[in-house]
Amino acid sequence: MIKKELAHIRKQFKLDNDLLNLFEILNVYIMKESNEIYHYERQPFALLDREKQELYMSNFKKLLTGELDQKLFELKFMDEAEDPSQVLLHQALVTGDSEEWHDLMILMVEKMLADTKYERDTVITFVRGQYFRPTKERNEEAEESGKDELFVNPFILCSVNSTEQQRNTLMFDYVEREFKYNVFVDPIIKLNAPEQGFFFPSVTDNYSDVNRIMYCAGKSNEPNPHFIEQVLNAEKSVTAQEERAIFEEIVKEVAGDQLDAATIAHVYEEIHQIIETNEEEEPPKLDYKDVAHLLTASGVDNVTAEKVERAFETVVDDKNYELKASSVIPKFTSKSIKIDTKVATISVSPQDLKYVKQVNYRGKRCILIEVDEDAVIEGFTLSTETL
Repeated sequence: MIKKELAHIRKQFKLDNDLLNLFEILNVYIMKESNEIYHYERQPFALLDREKQELYMSNFKKLLTGELDQKLFELKFMDEAEDPSQVLLHQALVTGDSEEWHDLMILMVEKMLADTKYERDTVITFVRGQYFRPTKERNEEAEESGKDELFVNPFILCSVNSTEQQRNTLMFDYVEREFKYNVFVDPIIKLNAPEQGFFFPSVTDNYSDVNRIMYCAGKSNEPNPHFIEQVLNAEKSVTAQEERAIFEEIVKEVAGDQLDAATIAHVYEEIHQIIETNEEEEPPKLDYKDVAHLLTASGVDNVTAEKVERAFETVVDDKNYELKASSVIPKFTSKSIKIDTKVATISVSPQDLKYVKQVNYRGKRCILIEVDEDAVIEGFTLSTETL
């Protein structure tokens, strides 16, 4: 699955959308004390109150929001697993029997409860449906639009949401004209902040890929390894944060611990150029030869492919390891790089890092930033000193 396919899926989760059909929804309430199913409820999605439908749509879209390899992970199912979830989910995907789908989803819940202790009461929501995607772009000059021919993608979505107790409040009764202390005992289901979930199957070139599943983490770079391996029976994925750390260690092995800002900026520009000029459907990856080339092009001295190959073997124990280019570079056009000092924290984008230098001034290390305009602090324009 690539970014544009994911964006298309996420965009479909809105009411009154003729490119999306949600058939049934199943809610399962888990008690934290017993770690057992306390209650479940299944019903057609269309029969829910419109206000409830809006809440669920917002929850589903929130679950599918985030960057690939940071919050959303396309995972491959394990080849060998006892009672594999792939088989269970595929059976649930193709069945036309509501009772069978319900029973299969309860089996998924039981897998979630095994060897897991929930800290709060939790609601696990399953929904099954299908979305449509045009097989071609809309042609404004043609009489027919792309919607005349559609890919049909059935899916199952799961959202895991924790609960919290409402706060007791002081209220004013307009009718009785008196202040009342109101005690709430019903928990709130935190649909605005899903803990985790999944979307099955994944999609490749507009076709459903039942050998892969999209895992959705609650927080960026914090996937739940137990849920991935034991519940979904999928292979663990390396996060973008981990990939960036691997890349940094490889560069340090080759170039040393100290690099000037201009060189780092050149490295990021080279990677950004690789991403921008990529014409393949799959995101570009960097092997040791690619890393050697971009380091050389960035002005790093004494770089050879053999030296970078040894660095790969040292850091990841695999000279054929490939890094996702999008994972090893901070967001190129936003101020995604933080320069932390004792005095201040400076935010700068990778494309502007070349304007930053660390210099020695009167025996002290200083950060020098080239600017095009006067700096203004609290309404005061700083005077310019000549060094």
